Amino acid sequence: MLVEDIHSAIVATIGAGGHPQTRAIDMMLWDEKGVYFLTAKGKAFYTQLMEQQYIALCATKDKKSISLRGKVRNIGKEKLDEIFEKNTYMQQIYPCNTRDTLVVFQLYEASGEYFDISDPSHVTRDGIVIGQPETMENGYFVGEQCDGCGLCYSVCPQKCMDISTKPAVIDQNRCLHCGRCAEICPKQAIEKRG
Repeated sequence: MLVEDIHSAIVATIGAGGHPQTRAIDMMLWDEKGVYFLTAKGKAFYTQLMEQQYIALCATKDKKSISLRGKVRNIGKEKLDEIFEKNTYMQQIYPCNTRDTLVVFQLYEASGEYFDISDPSHVTRDGIVIGQPETMENGYFVGEQCDGCGLCYSVCPQKCMDISTKPAVIDQNRCLHCGRCAEICPKQAIEKRG
């Protein structure tokens, strides 16, 4: 979806003075090893990628979004011909031998999420993993102190909690991460992780 449907993503690195810097970058290609994009050697983006070897990106279309954070590596000219064949508009931007300045980067180890609010009463959230990144549990989780009072369910905008069991269970694929459940819990049984 990121490459084929959305295509352009906002990519963040750390810029001058330690401040975040973003730019729109086309995600050109994907396979089982990662996601591929280009930049020119003369750009600050290239220098940041080479130094930091890490990016965060976010892309959205039609109330669906993808966000990823992970490691990138310079793979040189590998896949360059395939990228130009698939993304024919690039041939007009960099005609003939002017594409020699371009370098392909691979996002090869990343984690993030897919988030869909196209049906507002039933949102969908799911994790995305590329490669073998360090992952951490993310979201709100109910602990053993839960006494089954149901207050959490009463304030949940998505009603994505199963309160028929103790402790209650939050459907992580529907949770908005708003934190209302944790705020109202009289036993402080709900914790945020990640």
